[in-house]
Amino acid sequence: MEGRPADDSVLIARAVRGDSAAYEEIVKRYQQVAFRTAYIITGSAADAEDAAQEGFVKAYRALDRFRPDADFRPWLLRIMANEARNRVRSSGRRHRLELRLSEGFRPGDAVPSPEAVAVATDERRRLLAMVNELGEDDRMVIASRYFLELSGEETAAALGIAEGTVKSRLSRALARLRARVEETANA
Repeated sequence: MEGRPADDSVLIARAVRGDSAAYEEIVKRYQQVAFRTAYIITGSAADAEDAAQEGFVKAYRALDRFRPDADFRPWLLRIMANEARNRVRSSGRRHRLELRLSEGFRPGDAVPSPEAVAVATDERRRLLAMVNELGEDDRMVIASRYFLELSGEETAAALGIAEGTVKSRLSRALARLRARVEETANA
């Protein structure tokens, strides 16, 4: 078992008993997805960092109320999303969605030409702008499934809705996005 990462439930149990190293491991494990979740909502790296940090503090304080039979990741991401929404509401401004999709290259991948990178970057920027124009429910379900790569079940838990609702919202959101893409292509 040495060298193998501890299971979330083991880390949570240790953290509830006051083991700060266990909670530190949880934070390390989830800090990137927590930040991305907050960033989707706030549209600001600084606000997302603050929301994620505060979300981890709130999650720590609520660990004793976490149901051991539940999945931890969606529970945590729901806390992060709620904290990010609270920040947006309290700031009195609506932030626009700006995702920086970091796509790392694996060894052996062909290096794209500068022109290809410019075209891909421009297309990604236009697509993200169109996603940003959608309503919050549409943005959240698309971002959860495609940007955060959550399963349908995890998306449902993170957004606090039924899995069937995720499927129907995603279908409608993608149809609205497709229509925007087609409008832009025909313009």
